[in-house]
Amino acid sequence: MIVYQATKKKFLDDHDNRDIESVISAKYLQRTGRYAPEAEFRSWKNSLGEMAKVLRDVDIPDDIGVGVEYGIPQTSKRIDFILSGRTDTGPNLIIVELKQWSEAKLTEKDGLIIARRGGSSGEREGAHPCYQAWSYAALLQGFNEAVYERSVTLSPCAYLHNYVHDGVIDHPAYYGIYIRKAPLFLKGEIERQRLRNFIKQHVKYGDNAELIYEIENGRIRPSRMLVDSLVGMMKGNQEFVLIDDQKVVFENAIALAIKGSEQKKQVAIIRGGPGTGKSVIAINLLAHLSKLGLVTKYVSKNAAPRAVFKAKLTGTFKQTAIGNLFSGSGAFFETEANAFDTLIVDEAHRLNEKSGLYGNLGENQIKEIIHSSKSAIFFVDDDQIVTLSDIGHASELTKWATSAGAQVTHLELASQFRCGGSDGYTAWLDNTLGIRETANTVLDTNEFDFRVIDSPNELHALIAERNTANNKSRVVAGYCWDWVSKKNPDQYDIVIPEHNYAKRWNLDRDGSLWIMAANSIDEVGCIHTCQGLELDYIGVIIGTDLTIQNGELITHPAARSSMDRSIRGWKSMMKTDPKATRLRVDRIIRNTYKTLMTRGMKGCYVYSIDSEVRKFLIDRTCR
Repeated sequence: MIVYQATKKKFLDDHDNRDIESVISAKYLQRTGRYAPEAEFRSWKNSLGEMAKVLRDVDIPDDIGVGVEYGIPQTSKRIDFILSGRTDTGPNLIIVELKQWSEAKLTEKDGLIIARRGGSSGEREGAHPCYQAWSYAALLQGFNEAVYERSVTLSPCAYLHNYVHDGVIDHPAYYGIYIRKAPLFLKGEIERQRLRNFIKQHVKYGDNAELIYEIENGRIRPSRMLVDSLVGMMKGNQEFVLIDDQKVVFENAIALAIKGSEQKKQVAIIRGGPGTGKSVIAINLLAHLSKLGLVTKYVSKNAAPRAVFKAKLTGTFKQTAIGNLFSGSGAFFETEANAFDTLIVDEAHRLNEKSGLYGNLGENQIKEIIHSSKSAIFFVDDDQIVTLSDIGHASELTKWATSAGAQVTHLELASQFRCGGSDGYTAWLDNTLGIRETANTVLDTNEFDFRVIDSPNELHALIAERNTANNKSRVVAGYCWDWVSKKNPDQYDIVIPEHNYAKRWNLDRDGSLWIMAANSIDEVGCIHTCQGLELDYIGVIIGTDLTIQNGELITHPAARSSMDRSIRGWKSMMKTDPKATRLRVDRIIRNTYKTLMTRGMKGCYVYSIDSEVRKFLIDRTCR
């Protein structure tokens, strides 16, 4: 999506005669259905006025393309300003990161700088503007088919029109590498002329904004998934460009890992929702810290991500080396203090109190992980707690870190890279599933391919069709059916008689590798084999544990299969503390469906046993 596109001539006319900020604001409302925040409105007025000054050059063709607020596909990120045209060698797109800053402070962390951001009054650490421009170009190169097929040259730069050279923003030792990748232009006529020359160099001829139109309407290239890039990452290759808050989290985690010691433990608690890059950063940290010589492990309660990662590395790395990189969360109750430099805990919300097959070993997994490491990095999302035994919510992590005398650092991930990059979809899910109230009461399915399907057969057929492209689409369901095929392989588990639908759970032959097994498209997965992993398209069957009463979604724990361990023991707990138990179980069921419905990077198709639930979801979507 792009908010505004025109030629240079039209852009200058809109600026001079119609107040460009009002024109952009009206387009923003039209394209998003939301009013632009006041801070954004002010930034358009100031920064676009400066770009108008830059473009007032007779040698810059009137018919070059101008775009404002271009949404990078598959992400929640927007590029401030783009210019399109041609040189003698082919099409070119200039990416301009605009900032109104007038001062900043150095930080020794790679690519980061301290400044006032987003209209806030306080200073905070974030990506340097040149790093931002370069990283956005890398994202666009990776996601847009038009850029790839037409061999478009991308020329990123940063324009800080209020900033005077001070040796900070343009520090050669700290930021030189990124300034070379994306040139920096500052305040003053000399700098303005430098930017004009940069534009004339890269868009020598106009194209009437045709390239911008093609890019906006171009197909999205298949997204690169973490598991496909794992081998390269572990070899030290830069497979993913980290952007904005991801870069901040990554660099801070490295600094904390290096700083950690027996005398002063370091604990980082990193909160982020589905698709914000928690696992990508975790694996990047594993590779980077191992390369630095720090004894590091990737830890997860859920076996599925570890099994998939290990399978991908097999054949490239020795099994002993692979085994030393990954661990379950219950492996540290007998580990000596500070045995590891860093333990990276992915999906930390899934940590349990006890360890062992029968849950009778150790004291507390959080305590034991902190005890066993000089630095512990926890990636957590409280809204993905999906069993009664999950204890790793952020407050519990903080409690144990504080009791161990560790220095605790809290960090946040917000950039969305799953669900089509739609922050609106995840906010809509929160509101629709009753997890928390948000302003997103209706979902625009043009932003993310969400569909409510009338039959499970149609759902499965659609997902199977999507799967033919790259084996990255699967059907999952709430655990409302017994696993009868475990003892009777010829029988079916998920049986919906009125649709003549019968499938088996995935939990036998492929186990934790179900999500990547060649023939598992015919089976149905569950929360235990897909959490922490991602697909292109996910099909979700909602069972009878979620129904409609008096116009509201109601959960029914009794509808869950007795073979599902997620809420095992809830009936006994109801006898001692019914109110608290009911609230916990209710949240687990809602969290489970949110987790299932956010596994897809490109789309989510849903069928519910309850026709009223289907209607409830349809009424909250628009196309």
